[in-house]
Formats: sequence, C-alpha cells, structure tokens
Amino acid sequence: MNTLENFDSNTSANTDTDSSQQAIKVVGHFIDGGLVTKTTKKQPVYNPATGESTKEVALADAELVNQVVEIAEQAFPLWRDTPVIKRARVMFKFKQLLEENADKLCQLIGEEHGKICHDAKGELQRGIENVEYACGAPEFLKGEYSKNVGPDIDSWSEFQPLGVVAGITPFNFPAMVPLWMFPMAIVCGNCFILKPSEKAPSAALFLAELLKQAGLPDGVFSVVNGDKEAVDTLLHHPKIQAVSFVGSTPIAEYIYRTATASGKRCQALGGAKNHAIIMPDADIDNVVTSLLGAAFGSSGERCMALSVAVAIGDEVADVVIEKLKQEMKQLKFGHYADERNDFGPLITQAHKDKVQAFIQSAEQQGAKIVVDGRDAKPAGYENGFFVGPTLIDQVSPDMTSYQQEIFGPVLQVIRVQTMQDAMQLINDHEYGNGTCIYTRDGEAARYFTSNIQVGMVGVNVPLPVPVAYHSFGGWKRSLFGDLYAYGPDGVRFYTRRKTITQRWPSTQVREAKQFAMPTLN
Repeated sequence: MNTLENFDSNTSANTDTDSSQQAIKVVGHFIDGGLVTKTTKKQPVYNPATGESTKEVALADAELVNQVVEIAEQAFPLWRDTPVIKRARVMFKFKQLLEENADKLCQLIGEEHGKICHDAKGELQRGIENVEYACGAPEFLKGEYSKNVGPDIDSWSEFQPLGVVAGITPFNFPAMVPLWMFPMAIVCGNCFILKPSEKAPSAALFLAELLKQAGLPDGVFSVVNGDKEAVDTLLHHPKIQAVSFVGSTPIAEYIYRTATASGKRCQALGGAKNHAIIMPDADIDNVVTSLLGAAFGSSGERCMALSVAVAIGDEVADVVIEKLKQEMKQLKFGHYADERNDFGPLITQAHKDKVQAFIQSAEQQGAKIVVDGRDAKPAGYENGFFVGPTLIDQVSPDMTSYQQEIFGPVLQVIRVQTMQDAMQLINDHEYGNGTCIYTRDGEAARYFTSNIQVGMVGVNVPLPVPVAYHSFGGWKRSLFGDLYAYGPDGVRFYTRRKTITQRWPSTQVREAKQFAMPTLN
C-alpha cells in the first residue's frame, strides 16, 4: 500500500509491458485502507494539454464493486457508533492535510483535467469549505428535545445515518465535487463509496490517502474506478442506501430513475444553460470583465459557467460585443502549470470535437462567429485538446447551440428588447441551474430574483455558487431529486430522522383502557 510519502501522480506500480514499450502506470482503487490495481479491463487516461496518455485507469467489474460494498457494510456498525465528536475530529485533521497537500492535489487535477493551477486552487478551496462545515457535526446532528409534550411525556428526535452510500462524480471538478459529498456523509456516520470520473481519477485516490492519515478507519471510505458496469452495480445493489450524482442531464435522469426504482434515495444534479441578463444601466466595463471569467474560466467546463449573455437592446449588445472582442485578444490558454494562462484544454479529443461541432452548427443556422477559437493551437502543445475563447452573436432560441449545453469556452449573445423578454427566455429553457442579472436598479434586481425560474440566482454575481453552509442545486431538468447538494440539505440527505416519545408511568396506578386517539386535552 502506498503512503503519502511515496504517493506519486500515478498512484500505482507499473504493469507488465513489452520491452520495446515504455511502461504505463495504472491508476487503481482505494479499498479497505489501501491502493489496489486489480482489474480485468483498463482504459487510457490522457494529459489533455499534450494529448498523450502515460497511464491507464483500472475499471472495476461487478464482482469487485460487490466486494467493496461488503467491506463498507462490515465497517458501518463501528463507525456509526463512534461518538460524533470523534468523527468530527477526523474531519478537522483531514482539513489540515488538504491544506498541507494542496500543491500535490492541484498537480493531479492539472495533469488529468488540464485545469490551470490557480483555478485548481480555487476548486480545492471551495471543497475545503465543505469539510469545514462538516466539522460542525456535533451541532447539526444533536437533534431536538421537548420535555412534557404531554403529562410526564418527553419527545426528542435524532438524526441517524443511512448505512452504505455512494457518490458518482464528474471529470470537471475532480476534488471539489467529491468533497461536496463524502465529508458530510462520513461525519454523519455513513460509509461512503466514491466512483470518480475515469477521465480524472487520481485526485480521488489521493483524497482517500489523506482521509486514512486523518484517522478514518479502513472500509469507511472507498474509491472504485469504473465505467457503466460499476455504476449500474452500485445503483442496483440492495445494500446501497443512497446515491449522489453530478453530471450531464441525460445521465442524471438515468441515475435518478434507476436508483429510485431500486428503493434508494437519490440526488442527481444535471446540466445547465446559464444566462446573464445585461441591463442598459449596468456597468459595462465590469460586466465584460466578469463575463470573461464566468464564460471561459476552466474552459467553460463548469455547470455554473455563464454561456449566454442576454443583452437588453441592440445598443447594449453592440457595446458588450465590441469590448468583449477586444478583451478576448488578451486571454491566454495553455498548460496547467503556467500561472499566466487563464484556462487550459478540454478534457478529451472527443469533447473538443463536440464543442467545435456546436460552434459550426451555430454558424450554419445563421449566427455570427465574432471570435472563433476552433483553430487554437498553443505553441508547444499543438496536440492538446484546445478550443480557444469563442464569441457568437445573433443567436436565437431555436438553434441547437442554444438549446443544448456546450460545456466549452463559448459565449453566445442573444438580443432582446425588454427585461421581461429576457426573463421569459430563461424561464422557458429546460435547464434552471444558475443565472444572474447585471444592473444598478434595485427594483429590477428584486423583481428578477423573485420571479426567475432558476435555482441559483446572482445579482452582479456571475457565478452564484452557494457557500458551504447553504446548499447547491438547480431547478427543472438541472436537478432530479428533492434535496440540494451539501450544506443543510446534505445533512438531511445523508441521515434519517427518528423521533422518540417516552413516558415512565407509575407502577402504583392502574390505568384505564383508552381507545380514542390520544390527545393532550
């Protein structure tokens, strides 16, 4: 088993290879407190900045997943009965280790996702904030107590863990999204099985190593890499009590329907098409600066990326587009280790092709490509999966590129005449994840926040991602399930309430039979 001292970016030993070939590293699983590379099948993991694969990820079959579930079930009783203050102390130590090992985690994120190091640091910090919230478990798990709810009758509620739960996380936030899930699940007394994206698996394994060093008992947290076979095994397994998912809407809907049909709790966060309304009174210079980061940060591979700017009036649109066009010339993109870059590559060649196809479809359907990033080839990284910042004007709601989530560094502009038209556009879209309005008018902002049909709303805040002590989630086809991710909803999702009513009658008094519904009268 690897320790933190010898943990390298490949998290495994070499596989057997032909002597004429360079050895390929295998990224395995974290099971019962150690790294395991057992597998019957593998697939390559790419460095998206170079387009090269220097390692493979082991894909678990159903048999291995079943073994992991059994290990977690065996670990559950002892962890469930561990005092909550001791569970919280593991989280305190884990937070410290995350901060001490931040550079290593950011390196792993960069190698497999391509995220620029300053962006990876921001991702990690937002994840650490969820660990901080989890450290408050002794407070939010203490329940409620009422004395004398009736004659000599006391009542109280407890929040008890579910058992073995699972999380399935996306490639675009290899550290942050897992940290949305397992710290809360674990501190509430559950055992957690994480199935990270097979495109960016190494950060999750390093998180598992840090948890072990923080004092978490073996079997409480496991990482299983895999494909659809592993996912389906978790979804159908009778001992998995709940599943949390973040990813695209078609998969989110499949996860939700499959999990709930198997009797599990499920929260499945799906796709997005996030709009920003630009009012005529907005500070346009600040709007443009804000849009650059919100649209192109992390190559647009964020479910909260602002991908549509809705300009109120042609004059506003013309000014915004001209300023964006000039500022976009200054944007830099390239290798993750260069802090001077603003964003990096897309995750795979297939995803690059998909983003380019969306840009082409917009052009074919009548939109105007103002800035075209399809031929982006940073010097020295010509084989990387890069798409440059792209700006598209004259977009209409019937275009494919508007209706679907592009998930790339593409900002589209739609022109409307009134704020009501803009809000109707947003409310009519099938996604309702995030949105914002740029304005100096308090009345307009208040009306917008009250009437827009979207789950997370910003006023002059382009990425209104809730802080860790609130909860994250969208509306409509951006969320399947009743509860949001992390924060107070995370506590509710990973626990079930038990209410106890207690009375100790006197043994000296013979009580009469009572057949009516008990009341306090």
